[in-house]
Amino acid sequence: MAEVVSLRKDEARGLVLRSDASAGVVRLTLNNPPANALSIALLEALVTELDVIARADDVRVVILAASGALFSAGHDLKELTTHRTDADSGRAFFEKAMRLCSALMVKITHLPQPVIAEIDGLATAAGCQLVATCDLAICTDSSTFCTPGVNIGLFCSTPMVAVSRAAHRKQAMEMLLTGETIDASTAKDFGLVNRIVPKQYLQQVVNKYAAVIASKSPQALKIGKQAFNRQADMPLDQAYDYAVGVMVENLMMGDAIEGIDAVLGKRLPEWKGN
Repeated sequence: MAEVVSLRKDEARGLVLRSDASAGVVRLTLNNPPANALSIALLEALVTELDVIARADDVRVVILAASGALFSAGHDLKELTTHRTDADSGRAFFEKAMRLCSALMVKITHLPQPVIAEIDGLATAAGCQLVATCDLAICTDSSTFCTPGVNIGLFCSTPMVAVSRAAHRKQAMEMLLTGETIDASTAKDFGLVNRIVPKQYLQQVVNKYAAVIASKSPQALKIGKQAFNRQADMPLDQAYDYAVGVMVENLMMGDAIEGIDAVLGKRLPEWKGN
């Protein structure tokens, strides 16, 4: 299915392009060449799109991709540096940029729909944070990842939050302390990405994943993503107690009734989203 791009209000600058990948699947493409830096304007445009998507009952999966040779180089260092001449030496602007970026990451985590990162190229600093924040991540075999802040005297403290939750503890610390770039295979070993595919098949594979997920009950997807993130930081006993409550409530819902009836009746379910 051809993707038809439809621009929204901030898209006079085209910083975030929205397209329909397939039924129930929306693709958001970072479009801030050459590095897809996460400027204030791009962050705001992305937050705006996600706010719209969060309220859209017909959207079941979001793909987050990027144009050009880089996925994202992270924060716009030129933009940050410009504000060092402010009366407060840039403190207020730095606070705004870091809090806006953090709010975006939290928004992705709490978005009702699963988000799949589609990576082709370098994802560095806050760009790597963005990959680590998404629910799934699929990259090309030539993609690379790093948290290089330590190399410029600026420890990647905010990217650390997402990376340390996606990668194993010692491997996250390795990235953060060395600032070295890792290849796709290492990123998969670390837990940052799910799959590595040849460049020519990237979009095809991501679209297939998205379509499979979009075919599931939207209510189950919403409940599942929320429950997964909530239980992850709970002690084992508390996590099971919470999950039991979620499971019981889920069993009472229309889609669960329909799904079970479909299995018993040997037919395909018809989801209503309730």
